[in-house]
Amino acid sequence: MVTAIVLIDVEHGHFDRVAQALVQLKGITEVYSVAGQHDLVAVLRTPTNEGIADLVTRQILAIEGITGTQTLMAFKVYSSFDLERMFAIGA
Repeated sequence: MVTAIVLIDVEHGHFDRVAQALVQLKGITEVYSVAGQHDLVAVLRTPTNEGIADLVTRQILAIEGITGTQTLMAFKVYSSFDLERMFAIGA
């Protein structure tokens, strides 16, 4: 599983609508509203790098109200949760 974190800038007043649209996209597992330089943070998990590329360059950027993104590709997870096992159920 390939994981990426996308930092998202949104036009004022469009946060809820954009967040709801993002979380509907297959491959986006979580969307957080955050304080700081960016408005939203999306966690993407797909089987391939191409899946991440498609989500970011085609699907996410097509959502009206998004003014910019920054994508962080994850190399290794350090967590007290067994995320791989949770996402492997039924696979």
